Amino acid sequence: MKDRRRRSDRGGRSGSLSRLVLVIGLLAMRFPASASAGEADVVEASARCSSDSLCHFRVTVRHADEGWSHHANRWEVLSPDGEILATRTLHHPHVEEQPFTRRLRDVRVPPGVETVRIRAHDSLHGYGGAERTIPLDRPPHPPAP
Repeated sequence: MKDRRRRSDRGGRSGSLSRLVLVIGLLAMRFPASASAGEADVVEASARCSSDSLCHFRVTVRHADEGWSHHANRWEVLSPDGEILATRTLHHPHVEEQPFTRRLRDVRVPPGVETVRIRAHDSLHGYGGAERTIPLDRPPHPPAP
């Protein structure tokens, strides 16, 4: 009699565990975690600069925006030493527009800076997605008089 109880207890626990796993799986399908969208990736970036060190940036970001609770919410231009030179705030989710491209004009980049790093940020993970380092397309400086 004792052996039967042990066997049925084991079977009962195993059955309960199977049911629990099934319920968790069904809930995960019904309510996917916000983390499923992953981090925001910079997939393309370019810069055009004037001789007076003002640069115009064109940046394409990919992120599986899910709505206001999880979306790409900005991208930044950084100097080689990590100083933030400019930020482009993204004011709304881009659920139906992926990837999406935005511009940022008239960013003053210090003379001597030849490359910048572009990184994106999302409202849940912060930073961590793919970044791009790009050269600055600056016209040659006119000779000094």
